Amino acid sequence: MYKIVACDLDETLLRLDRTISDTDKKNIARLKDFGVKFVPSSGRGYASIDTTLKDLGLYDLENEFVISFNGGAITENKNHKLLHFEGISFDLAQELYKRGLDYDVCIHVYTKDMVYAYNLFQGEIDYLNNRMAIAEIFDRNINFLRGQEIVKCLYVNTDRNYLQKIAKDLEDITGDVDVSYSSNRYLEFNKQGVNKGAGLKKLAEILGVDIKDTIAIGDNFNDLTMIRDAGLGVGVANVVPDMRGECDYVCENDCNNSAVSEVLEKFIFNA
Repeated sequence: MYKIVACDLDETLLRLDRTISDTDKKNIARLKDFGVKFVPSSGRGYASIDTTLKDLGLYDLENEFVISFNGGAITENKNHKLLHFEGISFDLAQELYKRGLDYDVCIHVYTKDMVYAYNLFQGEIDYLNNRMAIAEIFDRNINFLRGQEIVKCLYVNTDRNYLQKIAKDLEDITGDVDVSYSSNRYLEFNKQGVNKGAGLKKLAEILGVDIKDTIAIGDNFNDLTMIRDAGLGVGVANVVPDMRGECDYVCENDCNNSAVSEVLEKFIFNA
């Protein structure tokens, strides 16, 4: 019997208009009757997920959890209680920031509580609207963050091939970095071994749940580790084509058509 459903947010649970279908809300609420926890798993920070938690009736509740920052943090929803955290060093963040200045990218630097963005463009501002708060910066270094805990960095460009070229160029400094892609626009850099799969394993360990009793649902490459590691790995219909073969099940429905409900109905409610 499955005990945890770990679900990506953007382009998986959230529709392209950033809302959750009423069908998904109803079925996620039903999970409690089956003793199953619904755990949002996002590349975004835990504070940015509060709106989604409110929509799902999970906001500020004890014994309910979020995996955020691509597995860099696990929090209990009540008071954002931090249970697990792994970030990157300031020196690595500074180097990634400086190297990013040589490319046509917007650069994000994530601390626990804030996202700082350099070279913001209107398309990225529009994409982030109603997703998370950002602080625009203009310095060519991040010395002002020295001494703070940094979770991850990422580059933004909507040309996937261009991001792949950058990733290749940076291999001299990313040998001990977990590199992933998300939302068809982000090249992400986490601490080595920090990813959604590791985050799901850690949460399962905290809750005393066998990893075989978990479901992971996602759409993009930063979801791949949890799709591989979960007892059942699921891609929504709009999953990145190169990931389809990695999924145990690919939905008939996409993020705009209650794909999450398809999974819950097939593998939990009607199992």
